[in-house]
Amino acid sequence: MNARIRDCALALCMLLCLPTWAAQSVAPAAPVVSQPEAPQDSLGRDTPRGTVLGFLIAARTGQDEIAVQFLNTRLHGKPAVELAHQLFSVLDRRLPPRLSKLSERPEGSHADPLKLNEERVGTISTGAGSLDIVLERVDRGKAGIVWLFSSKTLDAIPDVYDEMTLAGLEDVLPASVTHTRFLGILVINWLAVLVGMPLFYYLTVLLNRFLSPLVGPLRRRLYKKADLPDPDFLPAPVRLLLLALAVRGLVLHIGLPLVARQVLFSIAVVIAIAAGVWLFILLNSWTEQYSQRLAHRHDITGITAVVRLVRRFVDLLVIFAGIMGILYYFGVNPTAMIAGLGVGGIAVALAAQKTLENVIGGISLILDKVVLVGDTLKVGGVEGTVEDLGLRSTRIRTSDRTVVSLPNGQVANMTLENLSTRDKFWFHAVLALRYGTTTTQLNTVLEGIRRLLQASPHVEPDSVRVSFLRLGVSALEVEVVAYVVTRKATEFLKIQETLLLRVMECVESAGVQLSTPSQTIVIDTAAASEAAGRAMVTARAPDKKNGD
Repeated sequence: MNARIRDCALALCMLLCLPTWAAQSVAPAAPVVSQPEAPQDSLGRDTPRGTVLGFLIAARTGQDEIAVQFLNTRLHGKPAVELAHQLFSVLDRRLPPRLSKLSERPEGSHADPLKLNEERVGTISTGAGSLDIVLERVDRGKAGIVWLFSSKTLDAIPDVYDEMTLAGLEDVLPASVTHTRFLGILVINWLAVLVGMPLFYYLTVLLNRFLSPLVGPLRRRLYKKADLPDPDFLPAPVRLLLLALAVRGLVLHIGLPLVARQVLFSIAVVIAIAAGVWLFILLNSWTEQYSQRLAHRHDITGITAVVRLVRRFVDLLVIFAGIMGILYYFGVNPTAMIAGLGVGGIAVALAAQKTLENVIGGISLILDKVVLVGDTLKVGGVEGTVEDLGLRSTRIRTSDRTVVSLPNGQVANMTLENLSTRDKFWFHAVLALRYGTTTTQLNTVLEGIRRLLQASPHVEPDSVRVSFLRLGVSALEVEVVAYVVTRKATEFLKIQETLLLRVMECVESAGVQLSTPSQTIVIDTAAASEAAGRAMVTARAPDKKNGD
């Protein structure tokens, strides 16, 4: 028993001491050794874009030894130089002009997750099918990891070079045009931009002038309006789109050098984006005009301000999207710009808080159709006719012919009474009949007025109420209440005038007279005489004093 207790105590001590022994037996952690950064390649082969641009520049300027350094090949000397020349010729004639899409990251774009160390530059058409121009990432030891044209691509280049029988413009035009540079740009590029593109655009203008008179009669016959002008068959943005398509076709089917094709293709992309934005703005303007005509046709005048605001907002969005598209095409990351615009937008929103409040208030008034142009309003202490309902303020013409401009934010939060929305007017009159009127005469007056109002075509029959109201201080009061069915105040005043005259006829025909307010003045003669005597004594007292 004692031995068993001793063994248990020994085991418990060993368990308690185990963490200490483990800590002593573990070797101290080795300090983290920072990995040295990869050396930057002097030829710019760290990124796919740097490799392609560096090779094109070296090959075009005749730096053969440098051009060979961009090839992943076992050839040396003259065969390697010849292969570099062939690769440059194939790229210069066949490679699609999308150099701005090449990745600038050292690890590449990772477009194909299965081939992380490869980057596709582009695809060219050959007699045997499509050929991918591929770069591969190669470890050159001390030189670091660089991007080179893959060996598989280089193996297919000689065959592609041999089948290129189509002569390019460099072989047709004189060298003074294809090789001479002005301000660092080839003369052929200047001619294409300054002569070819304006000439093609002028041809589209002539085509528009020829087709518009032909389409005009068809349009007038379709809409059955003889006064419609000839339409602009090819608007300016459409002509610019045709120009961009023509430049793109020129780039794809004419053997221009790669740099020239890249420049022309970039210009075509910019023109296409600008023309697309312009065309969308024109379509948006036509939509606004159609909406305004539709609103006027249905007598919805206030909606035009909202439509105009929406149109301008959409125009700004389209312009912003076009700018972002151009920046993205040229490889500019617009993230920082968008973030800056977000911060700037918050600052502008805080600064223009009152303006935004008025604009939102105006939109709510227009969309809810609470107020329309021409309505008569009573807002606070202002009463008049609405002359204009804008996005910032509402202008009201008062009866004094003055114009009061109220911010829409205040109008939306104030108690607003729209007098023009009345579907009927309240006719209310209180008749004061003289005391002495008999009960028979009073009943005759009441029944006559009821029949008069119920027989009137302008009065709502169910609303007629003629009642003996009270025994007043100086007259018998009769209340006449009814609703006149009309929406115009001027018409109501005419009807009210006619009804009041007919009511007076009913009263007179019953032999009853209307009571007039009277006031009785009671004079105490004795008190008046005594007051007059005191006044005379007071007036004579100073004269006696002066005589002394």
